[in-house]
Amino acid sequence: MNTVLTPIFFVYGPPGSGKTSTGRYLGQALNLPFIDLDHEITASAGHTIPEIFALDGESGFRARENAALQAACERGPAVVALGGGTLLNPANRALAEAAGGVVCLSAPQSALAERLGNAAGTRPLLGNAAELEARLTALLANRAEHYASFAIQVETVGLTAAEAAWAVQVRLGRFRVTGMGRAYEILVQAGLLGQLGNLLRAHGLNGPMALVSDAHVAPLHGARAAAALRAAGFSVCSITLPAGESAKTLDSAARLWEQFLKAGLERGSTVVALGGGVIGDLAGFAASAYLRGVRWVAVPTSLLAMVDASLGGKTAIDLPQGKNLVGAFHPPALVIADPDLLHSLPEAEMRNGLAEVLKHGILRDPGLFELCARGWQALQGGDWTALVRRAIAVKVLYILADPYEQDERAALNLGHTIGHGVEQASGFGLRHGEAVAVGLAAAARLAVRQGLAEPELVQQIDRALDGLGLPRHMPPGMDAARVLALMQNDKKKRGGQVRFVLPERIGTVRYGIGLDLDLETLREVTQ
Repeated sequence: MNTVLTPIFFVYGPPGSGKTSTGRYLGQALNLPFIDLDHEITASAGHTIPEIFALDGESGFRARENAALQAACERGPAVVALGGGTLLNPANRALAEAAGGVVCLSAPQSALAERLGNAAGTRPLLGNAAELEARLTALLANRAEHYASFAIQVETVGLTAAEAAWAVQVRLGRFRVTGMGRAYEILVQAGLLGQLGNLLRAHGLNGPMALVSDAHVAPLHGARAAAALRAAGFSVCSITLPAGESAKTLDSAARLWEQFLKAGLERGSTVVALGGGVIGDLAGFAASAYLRGVRWVAVPTSLLAMVDASLGGKTAIDLPQGKNLVGAFHPPALVIADPDLLHSLPEAEMRNGLAEVLKHGILRDPGLFELCARGWQALQGGDWTALVRRAIAVKVLYILADPYEQDERAALNLGHTIGHGVEQASGFGLRHGEAVAVGLAAAARLAVRQGLAEPELVQQIDRALDGLGLPRHMPPGMDAARVLALMQNDKKKRGGQVRFVLPERIGTVRYGIGLDLDLETLREVTQ
């Protein structure tokens, strides 16, 4: 699918599947022009489609359709709604697939017939109202194999046009985040690292560039990333920091600022964060303060960073008293998630990231939760790109609704209030996702204690965590009193009271719940 550098998205499918309405919403969401191919044909001909069929026959209409398709491809980035038979012509299909990507919409015949009922007589191949049912049956039977041959399928039954457009975005792995100043895109596609320089050039980003990574990631991907940037004509300074949460300090930020100056970074320059959540947080924070703010690009290399840490524009460093206590909202100019990079991760890091994926399922995607609940072995042979896109979609919905975390975006902290305390009490020996897993199990137990959830929810979440090989309890010997003390530094605290996110059932949570958690209760829900 050639939609990264020159995004032309073709929305296709049988009559009545919602191509025009879905395409219009998709164009709005991605800030791309919308082209209705049938409208282009009728505007050029000066006749309605039935009139064109009457005057020139179907062959004449198809000739006009081919010309309109070629013109749409030449216009550049856009969302194009096609007629229901446009791509039956192999030449048209080759043209569309070379120019961009095709998404095929579908719906049961009964739903199509209901939608088409009010338009009977306007579609020559379906005839009048009396003929519609029989002709639609024949048309669908004749084209069934053709429609099924497209890789990206989205069923629209039961969805509004806006919901169908969102489903298309998830399948494409393309999101646009607004509400935090300058909008930015999130791209999720295998093979993007090799196109890094061209992508930054296409998005109007400038050098000199600082490529920030760590001692684990730089040897694996640093040279390739730098080469891709230089191939696009950028001057690049590569900076490698120590790996791990212990590097997320003010001293590390100061080191970055010194290196930015030495490399000649200007206000129009770009910082590229290549790594996991620590590198994204740290490089993003350094970019937020350098010269009062320069643009930065997130290139997450871990599962956890792809589905969580690289999104939303929250940047930070740690203090000895707690995680992320000094930071800024400084959204990236672009997020480039290449799931191919996950192949270099050890199993423990993949499991670590799955804690955040599971969290997103608990928040508002029961299907994603069930996918994770199948366990580690089942996921290993699955489609990681689809998993990453689906998990990202949950967080993007919260960011779009509440960019600066004034209200419902706080739900994303499910499992983190206790999790951050556990993580820090372990001296960061426990991975972030592992600590969040402990927090998720504890949150379910707290929800039952508060009468917000049934006991079965604890069992559901416990089984899912066990299947992913993630912990449910604080490590043996951990000082629960220290965890409780560290939780008091939680940045979501309001009025002196720690606030919790608690699940009611899979797919629904309640946030902003103030609890005066005592030591005995903390031990009960975490041990």
